[in-house]
Amino acid sequence: MSDPYLWVKALHIVAVISWMAGMLYLPRLFVYHCSAEPDSDKAQTFEIMERRLLRAIMNPAMIVVWITGPALVYMGGLWDEPWFWLKFVLVLIMTVAHHAFGRWRKAFEEGRNVKSEKFFRIANEVPTLTMIFIVILVVVRPF
Repeated sequence: MSDPYLWVKALHIVAVISWMAGMLYLPRLFVYHCSAEPDSDKAQTFEIMERRLLRAIMNPAMIVVWITGPALVYMGGLWDEPWFWLKFVLVLIMTVAHHAFGRWRKAFEEGRNVKSEKFFRIANEVPTLTMIFIVILVVVRPF
């Protein structure tokens, strides 16, 4: 039987990829949703896509990340690594962004969105930049 740490790590990587796919795609859907007339077929289609992406992919993936990540830190004895703590802060930022995306999705669904396409284009950069720094920290471990 192979090392349990490697199974947890593999599950963690799959969950991170799934979560990031949603984190990069959902704000892009918001950009396009801004151009749809409220209550139109187009707006309703975006609402369905956004809801399914968040609930079926992003939420479960984030939960798995939050379970497997600390398990890997415990199993690998990484609690005292400085790079880990910065990564942890970045994952918290990603989680806050995730919840903000959830609130914005709900605002679209309820016809309360007041944010612009430009706002969502900028919001789309938060997970991208956060992901870049997390990957550098995990792979390079600069400190």
